[in-house]
Amino acid sequence: MCGIVGAIAKRDVAEILLEGLKRLEYRGYDSAGLAIISPQGELQRIRRVGKVQALKDAVEQHPLKGSTGIAHTRWATHGEPSEHNAHPHVSDFIAVVHNGIIENFEPLRESLIAKGYQFRSETDTEVIAHLVHDIIATDDCNLFDAVQKAIPQLRGAYGTVIMDIRNPDILVAARSGSPLVIGCGVGENFIASDQLALLPVTRQFIFLEEGDIALISHRTISIIDKNFTEVTRPCVESDAKYDAGSKGGYSHYMQKEIYEQPNAIKNTLEGRMAHGKVDLTELGDQAETILKQVEHVQIVACGTAYNAGMVARYWFEALAGIPCDVEIASEFRYRKPARRKNSLFITLSQSGETADTLAALRLAKENNYLSTLAVCNVAASTLVREADLVLLTKAGVEIGVASTKAFTTQLTVLLLLVAKLGRLNDMAESTELAIVHALQTLPNRIEQVLMADPQIKQLAGQFVDKHHALFLGRGDEYPIAMEASLKLKEISYIHAEAYAAGELKHGPLALIDADMPVIIMAPTNELLEKLKSNIEEVRARGGQLYVFAQQDAGFVSDDTMEVINLPHIEELTAPIYYTVPTQLLAYHVALIKGTDVDQPRNLAKSVTVE
Repeated sequence: MCGIVGAIAKRDVAEILLEGLKRLEYRGYDSAGLAIISPQGELQRIRRVGKVQALKDAVEQHPLKGSTGIAHTRWATHGEPSEHNAHPHVSDFIAVVHNGIIENFEPLRESLIAKGYQFRSETDTEVIAHLVHDIIATDDCNLFDAVQKAIPQLRGAYGTVIMDIRNPDILVAARSGSPLVIGCGVGENFIASDQLALLPVTRQFIFLEEGDIALISHRTISIIDKNFTEVTRPCVESDAKYDAGSKGGYSHYMQKEIYEQPNAIKNTLEGRMAHGKVDLTELGDQAETILKQVEHVQIVACGTAYNAGMVARYWFEALAGIPCDVEIASEFRYRKPARRKNSLFITLSQSGETADTLAALRLAKENNYLSTLAVCNVAASTLVREADLVLLTKAGVEIGVASTKAFTTQLTVLLLLVAKLGRLNDMAESTELAIVHALQTLPNRIEQVLMADPQIKQLAGQFVDKHHALFLGRGDEYPIAMEASLKLKEISYIHAEAYAAGELKHGPLALIDADMPVIIMAPTNELLEKLKSNIEEVRARGGQLYVFAQQDAGFVSDDTMEVINLPHIEELTAPIYYTVPTQLLAYHVALIKGTDVDQPRNLAKSVTVE
């Protein structure tokens, strides 16, 4: 959440900073700003409320010249979205951009006010600017030394870049819980919260580790670690692609990413199946020994990734015969969980920078789990670097805040892992063959279900005046109902809930009336007849039903129930398949309601704060 870009070069950097912010806007879009040191050594700062385009328009009207600068796009934590709360924040000759939260900002603020500092924002970030300024003024030290003295006084998770207007030849950056990456150029260097921001100017990157402080000049990069010891971090060449520059004929990134799912899943599967078996040799030589010992799986994730974990729990237990628990990362990290014997700890994250998930991974390492495995979409992320084992989803860049292809590729990877662990746990060979076949046919099945888009678009018109919706599913479709309700609330702002259909009589039936749409995932499986009984419970109370089902399921549309008939799908991959029509439903409802589909209010893509 929030995006940072910094540059120190021999050329004007305003366009570099603005392009970097545009590429990071999905991480925060409440406000944006940049500060550049002019050739005359003066601070030039422009900030605007709203999206990066508003900032770009302002810079076009008031062009900024200078070769050293910092920029930021904000997702508000402390203080409402406003120009005076937008970054960069300034204290005389110090300018600061910052991601994350300074938890002890209030006592620091009071102390600085007592020393005569005036605060012009409600943010926690401004504390950093005044604190560094105070240390320089009191101790007569340089910026790098001042940051080293300031960092121990800050509590929380943050990434920050600091600029001293009097010394335009350096930038100083510090990482504690929020990612920062240095882009290495020729006679120029850059820094950002994500390598995607810097791909137009470099392919060479240094990823800062937890606790690092970096001194960046035109030609040199010096780094000290959390113990203030000078260290060398490797500079690696990135093959990352930023394919979001064009929507490719689609109206929104979310729509594009929904339609990219067949190819995304093909990419996920490539090289991972052969001769009717799952091949995960990419996990490394020691993985087989580790996986043979697994007696329990613990999955920890947030949001959409948590819903993927919930689906996987059904698979691990029903197919592989391995007990599985799933927990929200922000809950797991703050309780005292009992570690199960030979437990494999799995973290799921699209970005690999989700703060709560990272904290849970580090806790698992302290608690001596058998091993840790990250399922992630970003190869250079912190989660990937810190986990023992890694399976990349290979979904490609996902720009829409409401996750689509990241979710379905996470499920695809998890089903591959289920097959692998199942084979090591005496799962029947026929079951693995069935999993491989279901996954091989899945991209084509999803292409078929995308053809239902016109019917779903028409259906969405019935939701325009609704304020609530209820999603139901049974078995491994219950977490899909959870994901469907999340998508609808994220981008249409309709309050939506999900329930296991068998729980209707234990409370949710009280909500049923003609104004409450009830959306049901009804695959053809052993629970279908039970689900039909639940549907009758809703129908008897005047509820309006919308049922996604296969054509052979026996449902018939009438005044109380609209059936969306879908093509055949293999039962094993039905949860992935039934996700797609609910994504389309959420998308079209949001369009009709006129909300910002790709950048819904109050949300951001990569949640790097608690």
